[in-house]
Amino acid sequence: MESVRAYRFRVYPDAKRRREIDERLVLAKDFYNLLLENTIKAYKENGSRVTMASLNRFAKEIEKEKRFLRLYSQTRCEIKYRILKAYHNFFRRTMEEKKGKRVKAGFPRFKSIGRYRSITYPQDNGSFSIEKDRLRVSRIGTMKIKLHRRIEGRIKTLAIKRESGEYYAIFTTVKGVEAPKVQGTNPVGIDLGLESFIAMSDGTKIKKPRFFKKREKRIARWQRIIARRNKGSKGREKARLRLQKEWDTATRQSDDFMRKLSDGLVGSGYTSFAVEALNISNMARNHRLARAIYAASWNRFVQFLTYKAESAGMWAANVDPRNTTQECSRCHNIKKEEGLALDGRVYSCSACGLVIDRDVNSAVNILSRRTAGHAGSYAREDLDYLHQETDAKAGPVKREHTSESGNLDSEGSSWL
Repeated sequence: MESVRAYRFRVYPDAKRRREIDERLVLAKDFYNLLLENTIKAYKENGSRVTMASLNRFAKEIEKEKRFLRLYSQTRCEIKYRILKAYHNFFRRTMEEKKGKRVKAGFPRFKSIGRYRSITYPQDNGSFSIEKDRLRVSRIGTMKIKLHRRIEGRIKTLAIKRESGEYYAIFTTVKGVEAPKVQGTNPVGIDLGLESFIAMSDGTKIKKPRFFKKREKRIARWQRIIARRNKGSKGREKARLRLQKEWDTATRQSDDFMRKLSDGLVGSGYTSFAVEALNISNMARNHRLARAIYAASWNRFVQFLTYKAESAGMWAANVDPRNTTQECSRCHNIKKEEGLALDGRVYSCSACGLVIDRDVNSAVNILSRRTAGHAGSYAREDLDYLHQETDAKAGPVKREHTSESGNLDSEGSSWL
């Protein structure tokens, strides 16, 4: 069993290396656009399909312009794979659209310099190397790199990325890992939401700070400044970089919170995790909640939790979220006929009289679906501590979850 990980490090190229990277980003963008233009032209003229063989033919013609030979050969190969992947994704979404699925086909687009931000070296074959705090990259040179953590596994690829005027090296590694060893003696179900970022089947609820909301005014200010400045001017480019930095700051704050949260969950005594598999694109069709849904970054949190759990010898599984909110976690009656308002925070079952926090009820159902029938799990009868009639304002009776790393409480935890 192999685990693929990505390691991102800040690099500090001098003025000459920055020019080298920027020039190659322009070349890579032009190479991509010319390949895309040739594929479109070939299809219009004779209905030619896009294959790697046809891309290789087009690339040979394009490479007659000697400037493209400044790009490393395998970087040019990787650009061809980008084109091929873009077409495959387009045709896949087209087929899904024909079957009635709500997706936008999205034909491959030509790239502007602002939309082409990375060049990739797809093989560790001497095209790049690390020596202490220096990174050497073929055709670019040597630059300082800040290795803030140790790289584990075998390095497969390197991507040099420019983001908000800063430069990063992203290494992709492959490492052999053993199948989960930890027995699921203390599994937990996790419901993802907006009011509480996560609600767990043991009654714990944790909120996420609204990082994007806090920077909303700054973002709007820089958007207005960009709108006032002339396209192509240096002032507009400076304003664009400032706007991008505002977005990047909020994104990094959000990622940092979710990394620490997933680290804390893995090290707090739980042995396995069940998380609902949400369809974010469909949920975001509610335009009043779309911004909050995207800012929540649920899929990214699940990604962090999954790979951290697997690295610790645990498992994290996705379950079908259908009716987890409407279903009673005690008697499994579904409140379809009565409905459940979005702002209703308490679940009240008319069949068995259960009164419980809405999100915790959903988390219990998630855990129940993943662990049903497993010996020693908390799927059914072992969750009776939550199934107690309580006052609607008081919410469910909560069991404190303790471990060597600290206590979790309703507001947060000692490891945040």
